Amino acid sequence: MLVIVAPGQGAQTPGFLTPWLADPTFAARFEWLSTVAGLDLVHYGTEADAATIQDTSIAQPLLVATGLVAALELFPHPADAFERIAAVAGHSVGELTAAAGARAITAEQAMVLVRERGKAMAAAAAATPTGMTAVLGGDREDVLATLARHGLVAANDNGPGQVVAAGTREQLDALQADPPTKARLMPLSVAGAFHTEHMAPAVGHLAGLARSVSVHDPRTRVISNRDGQVVHSGADLLARIVGQIASPVRWDLCLETMADLGVTGILEMPPAGTLTGIAKRFFAGAGVETFALKTPDQLDEARAFVERHGEVGSRSGLDTSPTWRMVVSPSKGTFHRSEAAADAHVLAPGTTIGDVASLRDRIAVTAAHGGQVVEWLVEDGDPVAPGQPLLRLHPAGAA
Repeated sequence: MLVIVAPGQGAQTPGFLTPWLADPTFAARFEWLSTVAGLDLVHYGTEADAATIQDTSIAQPLLVATGLVAALELFPHPADAFERIAAVAGHSVGELTAAAGARAITAEQAMVLVRERGKAMAAAAAATPTGMTAVLGGDREDVLATLARHGLVAANDNGPGQVVAAGTREQLDALQADPPTKARLMPLSVAGAFHTEHMAPAVGHLAGLARSVSVHDPRTRVISNRDGQVVHSGADLLARIVGQIASPVRWDLCLETMADLGVTGILEMPPAGTLTGIAKRFFAGAGVETFALKTPDQLDEARAFVERHGEVGSRSGLDTSPTWRMVVSPSKGTFHRSEAAADAHVLAPGTTIGDVASLRDRIAVTAAHGGQVVEWLVEDGDPVAPGQPLLRLHPAGAA
């Protein structure tokens, strides 16, 4: 089972784009997305120095454009990809790459959103001196307690041994003076405290723009940073991406969902290396293979990786036939069907059909689009997996 992941800010390095632009097709597509973004991303990916591409308003569009164009190099016929990819996920701004790759939004919409996201986050960061520090190692409970004591937020929870603290410079200085036991601190070269309340102004700006974005339900499972849930509604996915600007990234829960899905291979889009490194630690000894796609000379090897781990059939891609819709499970757990939905023949949009209970929480499941009940695919009390179809609906008004 194959999962494709897209990296977030900090993955970029000076000149990383140079070998990719040697391909005329890649170059033409990349220049188009640069034009949409209104930025000279070719320059930033080839000639600009580390300090320049650290700028949030530059780094974010650069990463999203690279991931989207590289995906077309890896999958020249995108429709075929959905038969092989079990799920996609993106870390922080990488969620926009994942959303466009899953066809929930277009590449052009993604570039406009990421341009505005980067500008708004840079402006929010400039309002107050804030930053981020990686906390490596240490006991998890001690790490989280120490951050709370200093008023810091665990802005990125990346799995065992890697939490990123975010807050004001004073709070981060206090952490340096009083760190968690047996943990190593590594200040990050970022402009501000991303994924915290300090980014709230950026959320408002992007939310206003998002209201004008037309969305589609994803063509494959998308694993959300917010809580590791599988998202199958385009509107829900976009809302989560907007809200995520000021909310912690729970990559640890994304990895848990990949494990629940039965992942065997994780391929990271360029500039790759960060997320595959995290996955190797998380899945150590579990037999999960990783592939970091860094340069175009790896494409043949990457395609072989896809063939080895990709599935052909309905378990990977989601059927998007217009004559019916699926309601799927957001997470692993036990499904409990609501009495009202069990007896209904037609469901209104937004109707709660039940919930999925796990050891961690209980998540309501809604029929976002509504419609006529065709068939229940699970029974009350059945164990379910992330993205598993629960109910088939015939859309209201469909022929």
